[in-house]
Amino acid sequence: MTPGREPPIVPDMSARSPIHVVGGGLAGCEAAWQAARAGVPAVVHEMRPERGTDAHVTGRLAELVCSNSFRSDDSGNNAVGLLHEEMRRAGSLIMRAADAHRVPAGSALAVDRAGFSDAVESAIEAEPLIDVDRHEVPGLPPEDWSPTIVATGPLTSPGFAAAIRDLTGEDALAFFDAISPIVYRDSIDFSEAWRQSRYDKDGLGSDRGDGGDYINCPLDRARYESLIAAVLEADRIEFKEWEAITPYFEGCLPIEVMAERGVETLRYGPMKPVGLTDPRTGARPHAVVQLRQDNALGTLYNIVGFQTKLRHAEQRRVFRTIPGLERARFARLGGVHRNTFINSPRLLDSELRLEAMPRLRFAGQITGVEGYVESAAIGLLAGRFAAAESMGGSPNPPPATTALGALLAHVTGGADPDGFQPMNVNFGLFPPLAERAGKRARRSALTRRALAHVDAWLGVR
Repeated sequence: MTPGREPPIVPDMSARSPIHVVGGGLAGCEAAWQAARAGVPAVVHEMRPERGTDAHVTGRLAELVCSNSFRSDDSGNNAVGLLHEEMRRAGSLIMRAADAHRVPAGSALAVDRAGFSDAVESAIEAEPLIDVDRHEVPGLPPEDWSPTIVATGPLTSPGFAAAIRDLTGEDALAFFDAISPIVYRDSIDFSEAWRQSRYDKDGLGSDRGDGGDYINCPLDRARYESLIAAVLEADRIEFKEWEAITPYFEGCLPIEVMAERGVETLRYGPMKPVGLTDPRTGARPHAVVQLRQDNALGTLYNIVGFQTKLRHAEQRRVFRTIPGLERARFARLGGVHRNTFINSPRLLDSELRLEAMPRLRFAGQITGVEGYVESAAIGLLAGRFAAAESMGGSPNPPPATTALGALLAHVTGGADPDGFQPMNVNFGLFPPLAERAGKRARRSALTRRALAHVDAWLGVR
């Protein structure tokens, strides 16, 4: 320092008014983390365990209530894998925790759900710029909470949902999401089941010498058709009147709904046998039920794609007709819950602010994105936008050519508000390439362009 000169004054960022984040799920935790990384304090308001939901079973932050899969981790050819990589480059807490607690799942990224949630909660609680308030926010946040990020998720409390509905004049849209059963591994009969990833594409399991990341239960035509008949005849939990008009999300249909669409539907969906060979016969089975590891110990496996509204006793009876699961013990049975989201293309501006009350930003599944990673991605953007605004700057949205930017553009105006439904990230949301190319070449070109543009957005040289 030059003699006689005072040191520069460094502003005390912790003295700033905090960003309030309502909801301690993946999006809320990511939003608070991004704000803190920018030097802006945040308060996460999480109602659990003071008030529970129909789907959560713990009071942990970032609890995973459905699948433990973050889906494909292929950043070179898959849109969600690309989103993973963009978020990693942006310093995502959710991706850091997922990578640290991944379990074998072929080319997908699946996590030990307890380890993942513990890692997110520990990081949030250890961050000096983040406070956690364990109380419900029953209505609109107070006016002195500015700015505020609403990340209440698809299980938003009724009081808060009503407050948003009253403010916007829009009815909240809703859909059903469904939970797959989880089986204890030691109750699976490996004289009938075997380990193999589809097309032998293993992830962490490729060097374990046990044959693959997934457990496969084969069905011949007769047993497959018998299973479909049993699913269709089984007792279900009846819909309440208000539930009967609520649509399902197409990417997460209960098996009984798929079965109603035709006897072959499941065989071309979660029970497709392609890329698999039964080691006992050397042939491809007629259909396959796959199970994916659900925890780091490898003691729990979830039945892939078997989300259901069947009654619990019926689930035990029907699913024990599957070869290899005749003596299955269930750690969790399937279920269905109602998810709520807003009509974001009509209600939000390009910076995720509610046009009727710009001090409120929305993030996560309540914006109409579908999937863990997509929800956290919108939380990442909301946290960055709110932090920039808090520091007197202007939010810097990612280019629409990136997965982050494409998803943001979709929910803030790219989608048709008259028919808005939840959406996973996909290459159809990206601006097209100038040159024509085959499907695989096009995907590779889109991901290369996206990663170059996200690096430029982040200032990476």
